[in-house]
Amino acid sequence: MTDFLIIGGGIAGASIGARLAHLGAVTLLEREDALAFHASGRSAALFETRYGKPSTMALSQASATYHHEANGGVLSPRGLMLAATEAERELFEEEVVAMGMERITPDEARALFPILDTKAAPLVGHHDEAWDIDTDRLVQNFAAEIRANGGSIRTRAEVRHIEKTAAGWRVDIGSEVLEARNLVNAAGAWVDEIAHMAGIAPLGVHPLRRSMARIPAPEGLDPANWPMVFGAGESWYTKPDAGALIVSPGDEDPQPPMDAWADDMVLAEGLARFEAVMEYEVTQMLANWAGLRTFAPDRQLVLGPDPDDASFIWMAGQGGYGFQTAPAASQLAADLVAGRPPEIEAGIVAQLTPHRLRG
Repeated sequence: MTDFLIIGGGIAGASIGARLAHLGAVTLLEREDALAFHASGRSAALFETRYGKPSTMALSQASATYHHEANGGVLSPRGLMLAATEAERELFEEEVVAMGMERITPDEARALFPILDTKAAPLVGHHDEAWDIDTDRLVQNFAAEIRANGGSIRTRAEVRHIEKTAAGWRVDIGSEVLEARNLVNAAGAWVDEIAHMAGIAPLGVHPLRRSMARIPAPEGLDPANWPMVFGAGESWYTKPDAGALIVSPGDEDPQPPMDAWADDMVLAEGLARFEAVMEYEVTQMLANWAGLRTFAPDRQLVLGPDPDDASFIWMAGQGGYGFQTAPAASQLAADLVAGRPPEIEAGIVAQLTPHRLRG
């Protein structure tokens, strides 16, 4: 019997597994052939601490030192820009303040992002406090910590049945039945399905599709040092990616838990919004994909033991913030399991535990 059986091998499962491996024996189950296959493998991979709800920002800020320093760090400089049309001025003014940006001139904007059409988008804000996350390295660092502390990681392990027992939990993965004192639900878009199988009240999560297109960089230009750029209201965004650009329409279309794919019309509309403020015509798409960003009803993460059964532990509702919050979110969840005082302020902790959703 293991102490902690973790369902889900994305960034949520890998990070909480690394923390819990210091408290007892850990076994992590991932249905696919490798870790971080679904939403975690399709992230825009940006670390920016002014993004999301106040509780999310608190987790991101608390994760900064880990991201910068642990195991040599996983961040590289990127920078962030906000570009808006005159018709979007009111929204731009709100967002540039909320994100702590400085307004920059059209000439300064073009020096940073040469294809921006500053006549179409004359309102520009910028700050340097944004970094790319080496997502694969982060997941593998957490996985290595699990193994270094005697834990195991099982891929191709699909959960078929969950049963509550006097000693904890019994989980059927087809090839065998595993037993554990505690069950950790880190199953991403499938967290409510896992809860239902375990006889635990679901959270009412909402998986929302986010699509991406990868397009060639403009001929003769190297985007390696360009910032990530958001349209006002996150109506689109773009980011350099290995000599090319990724562009997202910023979509949030409800989807059932699944291996999601991009909708051609949604991508076309998003690329049109991107092109409207760029001096660049998209004539080729190198690739496209989609992932599911899963939110709790209040769009805050859900971390820690369930109030109705403390042996059922949630690591859920990461939305689009899983990578940037992972170090602090996993530490908070482990602190709550261990009964230790969290480093996060108590008012923020109350916004993140599952107790808030059981009123």
